[in-house]
Order: sequence, then structure tokens, then C-alpha cells
Amino acid sequence: VFPSLAQAQASVANEVYRELDQPSIFLFCPTEYCSSLCSPSPSQSCYLLTLGQELLPGISVIWTGPKVVSRELSATLLEEVEGVLQRRPIIWDNLYANDYDCRRVFLGPYTGRAPGLMPRLRGLLLNPNCELQANFIPIHTLGSWFRSELGSCAHPDHAGKETAAALGDSQGSQEGSYSPQEALELALHDWVAEINRQALEPGR
Repeated sequence: VFPSLAQAQASVANEVYRELDQPSIFLFCPTEYCSSLCSPSPSQSCYLLTLGQELLPGISVIWTGPKVVSRELSATLLEEVEGVLQRRPIIWDNLYANDYDCRRVFLGPYTGRAPGLMPRLRGLLLNPNCELQANFIPIHTLGSWFRSELGSCAHPDHAGKETAAALGDSQGSQEGSYSPQEALELALHDWVAEINRQALEPGR
């Protein structure tokens, strides 16, 4: 019936979206949801180009970054994805996901995301460790990153500075910028307080 997979998916997604009275949040996960799955690149993918043209503008598209599990996210990549999809993507962040190898647990701070990304995003979903308690540091440091991004939006002259410190484990942060190391220390402080609080509860 359809000349391509992308046109088939867009047609079905659009029909469901209309049937649900065009909700404010409607997420579409494409078959090519990261750069490594695109041929030859996101900006030259016939599949993504078709989706960008055919999907109704109120439908949000999920994107994981350069890879399924992306160590880094850059403003340049998000600009490329926004251009081809004709909308800002929702990042489906698999930085902490361990469902593919449950022998591993990820406890480090939220890192590798360039400053000034928020204006280029429709939203961000964090895919956590399968073990609930192991997600205190990931979620806490994501909150620190988010607050820093809000500060950057309020002061646009600081936005978009992709420093090596911001992408890695910062040795020292500029005032108002996100420091993974400082965020980790704050998270550990609060986590220890939470553990001690729970230990004092009756019956624990």
C-alpha cells in the first residue's frame, strides 16, 4: 500500500494522533533513532527526511544521540537532527541503562552533555538502571544539570559553550556552569542523608 516504511509509519502515527484528538504529548520512536542506525547520515537519510515531511508537527520524535547508548551529546548533532525532522527531538537518554547487561550498574554523575542543549530539545527522558535504588545519583545529578541549563537559558551569553570540562569530568567549573564532580558530591551528600534517615525508621 505504501511506497516506503517511513510513509507507512507516518500515516499510521498521524491517524492515531488525530484519533486521540491531537494530545499535547505524543511520542514517536523511529526505526532510525540514532546516528549509527542512519544511512549514510541523519541529514541524508531518506527515511528521516520522509518522516520530517510527513509526520504532523505536533508529534514528537525520540532520538538517542550518536549511538543507542551515547557518551556525548553535542549541539551540532541536535541541529542536524532538528533540520531533517523539522522539529526539535526528544532525547531518550540511555546513559545509565543497564537492561542489556544487568551485571553492570551505573552510579556516576550525569555527564557528556554539552551546555546550552535545552533550547534545542523538545524534552529529555532518562532510561535508568533496572535497580531502583541505584538511580539516586543519576536522577539527582540530572536535576543539577537541568538547573544549570535553566540558568544558561536565563543568561544566553553563557549558552552553547562546549568546553571539554563540561563534556567530561570537570576539574573546575565556571560560575553557573554544570560541574559533574560537584553534582556528584552533592548527590552523595544527599544520598547518605537519605540512607541514614531510612535506617532510623521503625522496623528498619
